[in-house]
Amino acid sequence: MDPLLAFLAIAAIVIGVLGVVLPLLPGTPLIFVGMWLATWADGYARVGGGTLLGLGLLALLGWLVDYVAAVIAVKRAGASQSAMGGAGIGSVAGLFGGLPGLILGPMLGALLGEWVSRRDPARAARAGVAAGLGFVLALVLKLILAAAMVGWFGLAWFVG
Repeated sequence: MDPLLAFLAIAAIVIGVLGVVLPLLPGTPLIFVGMWLATWADGYARVGGGTLLGLGLLALLGWLVDYVAAVIAVKRAGASQSAMGGAGIGSVAGLFGGLPGLILGPMLGALLGEWVSRRDPARAARAGVAAGLGFVLALVLKLILAAAMVGWFGLAWFVG
């Protein structure tokens, strides 16, 4: 394998793993790109198309988790549709605010959505806390998915 391609593949995987916890880096998609690059550079000799497809699905799931976890958590807390919509909007808007934005965006969005809908401070606070818990759950799920991707790829690459 070309050393430059190997370096780029490893760099993408490492940056992707960091991106699972750091804001504005698409963690699992970057991990997948690095794995695909390594596989391509190796001529698909060690890792096959089925494994790459599975890794791609895990990467997609990891990417989607960021956007839906807060909404699901808010819904499970019994909040209004406005709170769920606010959590979704806050999740997307929070992407531009770094780590504080990623945490506070869904929380503030859910809180404001519930406040606009019901004008009940206790329910609004509960919706905001649920969105925050959704962020933590999303982080844990992304870490699990990233570990699964790296483990699966490693098994396919080295054990084959």
